[in-house]
This record gives sequence, C-alpha cells and structure tokens, in this order.
Amino acid sequence: MQHAKLRGARPAMREKDLGIWQTITWAEVAQQVRTLAHGLATLGVQPGHHVAVVGENRPRLYLAMMATQALGAIPVPLYQDAVAQEMLYVLQDAEIRVAVVEDQEQVDKMLELGERCPALAHVVYDDPRGLRNYPPGMLLAFERLLEIGQDHAAAHPTYVDDAMAAIDPDDAAAMFYTSGTTGKAKGVMLTHRALIDRAVAIQQMENLTDQEDVLAYLPPAWIGQNMFSYTQFLVTGFTVNHPESPETVSIDMHDIGPTYYFAPPRVLEGLLTHVMIRMEDASALKRGIFQAFMKLARRVGVRILDKDPTVSVWDRFKYRLGDLLMYGPLRNALGMSRVRIAYTAGEAIGPDLFAFYRSIGINLKQLYGSTETSVFVCVQADGHVRADTVGPPVQGVDIRVAENGEIQLRSPGMFKGYYRNPEATAESYTDDGWYHTGDAGYLDTDGQLKIIDRAKDVGKLADGSLFAPKYIENKLKFFPYIKEAVAFGADMPEVCAFINIDLEAVGNWAERRGLPYAGYTDLASKPEVYELIADCVNQVNADLATDPKLQGSQVYRFLILHKELDPDDDELTRTRKVRRGFIAQKYGVLVEALFQGRSSQFIETEVKFEDGRSGMISADLKIATATVYSGNTKKAA
Repeated sequence: MQHAKLRGARPAMREKDLGIWQTITWAEVAQQVRTLAHGLATLGVQPGHHVAVVGENRPRLYLAMMATQALGAIPVPLYQDAVAQEMLYVLQDAEIRVAVVEDQEQVDKMLELGERCPALAHVVYDDPRGLRNYPPGMLLAFERLLEIGQDHAAAHPTYVDDAMAAIDPDDAAAMFYTSGTTGKAKGVMLTHRALIDRAVAIQQMENLTDQEDVLAYLPPAWIGQNMFSYTQFLVTGFTVNHPESPETVSIDMHDIGPTYYFAPPRVLEGLLTHVMIRMEDASALKRGIFQAFMKLARRVGVRILDKDPTVSVWDRFKYRLGDLLMYGPLRNALGMSRVRIAYTAGEAIGPDLFAFYRSIGINLKQLYGSTETSVFVCVQADGHVRADTVGPPVQGVDIRVAENGEIQLRSPGMFKGYYRNPEATAESYTDDGWYHTGDAGYLDTDGQLKIIDRAKDVGKLADGSLFAPKYIENKLKFFPYIKEAVAFGADMPEVCAFINIDLEAVGNWAERRGLPYAGYTDLASKPEVYELIADCVNQVNADLATDPKLQGSQVYRFLILHKELDPDDDELTRTRKVRRGFIAQKYGVLVEALFQGRSSQFIETEVKFEDGRSGMISADLKIATATVYSGNTKKAA
C-alpha cells in the first residue's frame, strides 16, 4: 500500500502473454489485492488460516499471497511439479481450507485429494482453459472471486484496512515446507518481522532501488525464489517479471535483461552446458578464439571484476578487447548483459563454475542460508568474493562453530517454529539458544564462512582421510556432460560414484560423431560415452591429487546410471537436492558392486511416469575404473 502511494504509476509486475509483455502498476496491484482480500474473506479466510498457493510464477498467484497476508492469514506455497500424493501431507497438515491454483493441472490434483482433505472447501483457479465442463462444486474462477470481493468491499469498506491494522509483526507471514531430504517435511513458520528484516539488510548492503528488474522463474514454493521475487520485491519496490512459461525463460531473460538475478547452481550449470554445446558446433577458428580469450579471462577476469589495481595495462587492454569480441556477446547470449548483482545459493557451487561466470564479467556472488533463517545468513561483499567461502555474516547475524564442526547461529531472521511440531522446534536449537544449521564448516581468518558439506555427510575414509561427497560431486558436475553425481566412500577404503549424463550435451556430442542411440538408457551404456565420462572423472582426480586433504578422495570406480535421478522417484527433492541416503538404499546392489570391484551389475528399477503410472526398467550396468593420481605420477586404480 505504501508503494502504491509513493510510486503508483511505476511497473510493479510484468507478465508475458502470447509474446507480449503486460504491465501492472503498483496502484493496480494495491487495488486488486484489496479486492482479492475482500473476496477471500467471503470464503471464510480468517487471521491464522492457511491458504495454499500452487503454480508457476504468475502475477495473480502473487496477488493472492498478498491478499492472504492482508487478512492476517498465511500463504502456503506448494511445488507446482509435485504429484497429488506429495501435496496430500501438506494440505492435511496445514488444514488448508482455500487453495489458489494456476490451471487445470493443479485443479485436477486438488479434486483428486478433495475427499481426503475435508477442510478443503474452495479451489480458486487463474487459467480457465480446459475447465469449462468441470462441475462447479468447490471450484471458483479468479474473475468471479474479484466480483465477490467487490460486493463485499461495498458492504464492508473498512474490513481489509482493519484486518491489516490488526497484524502483529511477530505473526506468521508465510509457511514453507522443508524439502524433506532427511524425513517428513516440516512447515516452517516465518514472521513478518523476520522476512522484512532480512530483505532490508540486503537492500542496504547491495544498494537496491526501485529501478531493479528481476525475473521470477524458479518455483515460488522455494524460499530462495520467494525471498527474491516476493519479499524483496515488496520491501524494495522494484519490478518483478514473470516469464510466459518455463520453456521461454531464456528468451524472456533477453527481453527483460534483469539487473538483480538469482540462480541455484543447477541453473548456472545448465546455462554453461548450452554455451559449451554451441562452442562444440562452432568452427575451429571460433573455438580457438574462445579458448584463447577464456584462458585470459581465467587469469585476469576475476581480478578486474574485483578492481584489483595490480592488473597490468596490457592485460586490461586485452581483456577489454575480449569483452568486445567475446565476453560481452557471451553475457548477452546468457541474458545477463544488464546484471548488476547475481546470487547463487541452494547448494554448494563448483569453484570452476563460479570462476567461469565471474571471469566473463558477471558479478556472481554466493550466499548462505536456509528456510528457517529467512535465507540471508552470509553474503559475499563486492571486492571480497572467493570461490571457497560464502562470505561473512550479514548484519545482525552471529555465527559460531561447535566442537563437532557444526555451524550454529543467531539471527533476526529466525523462524517462529515448525507448525504443530514443538519437539522438532526445540531440537533445532542448542540449550543456550543457538540454531543448529546441520552444516559443517568454519570461519576463516578474515571472517568469511567456509562450508565443507552437510555435517551428516562429511565423513572419513577407512584410512582416516577426509571425505566430503558434495565437494567431489560439484567438481564432477562442472563438466557439461555430467548432470548429476553421487559419491560414496564414508568408512570405505576408496571413493566410488554414480553418474547421470546430461542427455542434451552428450546427445549432441554423439550426433556429431555419428553415434546412434535410442534414448537415455541406450546412450548411457555406450562404450564411447563411458570413455568420455572417464576422461572427466580422471581430470577431477588429477585436481584432487593436488589437495593434501582430499587426495584420498579420488574416484576409483564409477558407473553411469541407466535413468536420470528424478524427484518423482523420490531420488531428488523438489529443489533438485540429492537424497543421498535414499539413493544408497534404493541402489544398494549397485553400491555393493562398486566397492566389490565387479565389472558390471544387473539392476531393475521401478519408475513413475508423468501420468502417474509406474513401470520397471532394467539394465546391465558397466562399472568403469578411473585413473588415480599420486603426486606427479599416476597409476590405474
């Protein structure tokens, strides 16, 4: 409401529809939020109630969250790609009465679960396509909700203002369910005060203004996306742009040219893969120019970005030439020509991947946080960015390292508690009030936090040397041909790994060599592909051999899985984090075969298809041996 007064005519949101960007001003947002809040009130939404919001990034879903909060109620975003059965627990646990959804796909899920969710009384939908012949029942069109809201506003003109005035800063503002990597998902209640405090801290740190452009393309149910394109948007007053569809994000990035950008490592890996595929298809001359300028960028690009005065005039001139001929066009190809600040978070990013983006002039920085901490715990400051840290604590945050190496913290952005789970809330704090992050790391000499891995995942090999699986996996995933990797080795004499190939990158590689294949499973089993991946693994081993602490963590044996790891098969969370324990159990026969030194292993696996059906796929997987390095010599494992 304050933005509507201060900058009412400025664009608050844009949405691309049928190829044309439609703009909604702050004044229009304020008016629609009021009307929607009145409409939700007629559906029985009261302070403290939970309202589910399900869909891609759509302005109307954002407006629905604001209207819910205006009534003192609590929006609960759900992952739009989750199957109905996954949503059931959240709908039941949060006692959802009203759900605001995007389209027919999400309506079908709500109707499927209706009988098992007796509290669910109303499903409001945005996109009416395909819903013409659906029985009304609990369904309500978004336009109809606005009409109802207008009638309610006429009869009760001060209702919404009174509801907003009654909200306490320490009331729950939103509830996000954890990804459930280690068990059943928990509802994390975040207060208005906590969310606003963290958004203001970053606004001040990065000098954010209402002139920023942000592209909202990640799942709204992920706290990272929600903080950047919703909370930060409401605090700072910049413009949020909603792509036409997930498939058009790359094109829409070029249209908008975001100035403030956020991407988890998997997105940055995907963008880099596309670049490398295009370079593979380029002429020998272009590949040579690319490699020469990238060699220069790796040497001086990051130093120039950090305003290092020791870079020579000659190197600056060559880099400037490279910027005109390659770095600039490359940033444009990535849709990042206007990016002033870019963040990555969600999981650790490989140092090589991180250095690539910074070396071509993109101010990519790492941050550290979680759902329970309102995201912003540590953020790298300009001029003090290093690949191996996540920066110092943000203003207001205190960090300490426990004797077991766990990071513990206190912050104004801490959650109110887990919904209906006081035991889990109590267990998440130490006796003296510090929050258990579950991450292992330490503060280095200049006060920057270095994360090693999840505390539960960091272990030792049988010889007592350090084993940090995520670090190894990130190094493997830097290669465009490797989409996912899972390393095993705790308490074992050596490290072994599962590999998922990137179908697009490896498929392109195979086509250029005239190598026929009939899908992922067939391509993954090709001897030529095993040689390609073995070369990647060997390069990682050569790099690990130079690190005294991680020399023992070189990969001895690996196999290429016959299927892609998939959230629908419970192998990844909805935020694409590896569920390591589940994978080790599900594919136990493969893990055993790796460590027993077998040359192959038969596996039969149940998979879930997009239409909800289940099936079985089987394969006889080859187990390959990598090259393990020792100092300046190498020996076959």
